[in-house]
Amino acid sequence: MSLLKIEKASFQYGKTTIFENINFELDSGNMFCLFGPNGCGKSTLIECILGYLKLSQGRILLNNQSIHTYRPAERAQQIGYVPQGHTKNFPYTVKDIVLMGRAAYTGTFSAPSKEDMEIAESAIETLGLAPIRDKPYTQLSGGQTQLVMLARALAQETSIILMDEPTAHLDFRHELIILETIVKLMKEKNISVVMATHFPNHAFYFENSGIPTTVALMNHQAFEYVGSPAEVLTEANMLHTFKIHAKLMTAKTPDEKLVRGLIPIEVSTN
Repeated sequence: MSLLKIEKASFQYGKTTIFENINFELDSGNMFCLFGPNGCGKSTLIECILGYLKLSQGRILLNNQSIHTYRPAERAQQIGYVPQGHTKNFPYTVKDIVLMGRAAYTGTFSAPSKEDMEIAESAIETLGLAPIRDKPYTQLSGGQTQLVMLARALAQETSIILMDEPTAHLDFRHELIILETIVKLMKEKNISVVMATHFPNHAFYFENSGIPTTVALMNHQAFEYVGSPAEVLTEANMLHTFKIHAKLMTAKTPDEKLVRGLIPIEVSTN
């Protein structure tokens, strides 16, 4: 049985269709990458899965049960979320932010338990945030902030984490740190991930790292192509969807492992 199943999903803002007839399943320990142009509906689909928005048609099943039969706290015990951006309004410490991941398990007027504190501390240690656990997160870099958001999601102890462009605005090093951390969590915790991204090489990175990876190329209000990164992220599909010429490259790592990646060459003038 799939952890998450989306069947014939459609969504509209008023009379404007954002996406329609979306279908996919997510199994334990798998990565599902949502890839496509700006405005194609990736973030909206994630918000529907979270229960923030309601589908116009179709259904979303979590453990074979409609997502809307779960109370918000129950959903939060099943699905974690790492947003694209995060507004830092108050100078909470890193430890406080991560501990907020336990909110789904505590009552409205209850304080975190000793177990909650231990789980949050374990998430901090797992993501290497111990040296800054008492630092105000308003003083963190973009890469550090995303690691804290990952730690908060990990503290929720969910089987699924939804990520909306988790490496947006990060430099080359911090982007790789986030990707390595996601792979580590998936392998060690058997977490399943749905990730919206603008970068095709993210999908190749997960596949190259031994993560079972499916990509959906989202465009024109639908999934135009669904399959493995090699099946979907082709030179022909990049030309068709983005009107760019790209080259699919294969290289060897120092340990003789073959890895794939797409390199953009030029914008098509046709």
